[in-house]
Amino acid sequence: MALPTLALPGQPLGPTSKYTAGPGTHVQSAQIIASICGPVLTSRPHASSSSSSTSAAGSKPSKTTPLPLKVLSVSRTPLPASTTAASTVSATSAAETSNVLPEVNNVVLAKVVRVMARQATVEILVVGDGVVREGFQGVVRVQDIRATEKDKVKVGESFRVGDVVRGIVISLGDQSNYYLSTARNDLGVIMATSEAGNQMYPISWKEFRDPKSGVVEARKVAKPF
Repeated sequence: MALPTLALPGQPLGPTSKYTAGPGTHVQSAQIIASICGPVLTSRPHASSSSSSTSAAGSKPSKTTPLPLKVLSVSRTPLPASTTAASTVSATSAAETSNVLPEVNNVVLAKVVRVMARQATVEILVVGDGVVREGFQGVVRVQDIRATEKDKVKVGESFRVGDVVRGIVISLGDQSNYYLSTARNDLGVIMATSEAGNQMYPISWKEFRDPKSGVVEARKVAKPF
């Protein structure tokens, strides 16, 4: 899977078997996830002190020593304008191919913009591995939030405005909304901010915790561990 040119918070970037998490990312379920919005960068880690000492001793490095994994990071600053022609063409092509319409069974990343008694309205920002040019509006209905105990589900205890949600498109819906579902273990809220404005971390399938205040808030959590 090719790395995206631009990442949004909560977007999977690559497996930990191929990359090391760098600035602007975090690790969840053996995947490196973007923590901020910005261009995706890869770099080689600095040489370790052990390799320096080996070189100083005049001995050749072991052939069995694996190469260090590339560091995968997300920059807070935009890429410089003085890019090469090849990278410019590549970025342009990636931007063009990312302008796709969501289809049934597509996994998407979306931001919650409104919460009501029977549904949550979201803005779809990522379809598959591509960041869309313009957000699409979607809806997660109360019956599509969880696979079990549907009669006990409350939208306000599953999502809050500003949450980043991973969902799957189950219907193209009407002219203005795509219907999404989070009724799988790997679907639901992947990034949440507390009422105090702090980035929270999941502690169960139903809860996030504010690391500063210790306050626990209810959510429909996507695979917390």
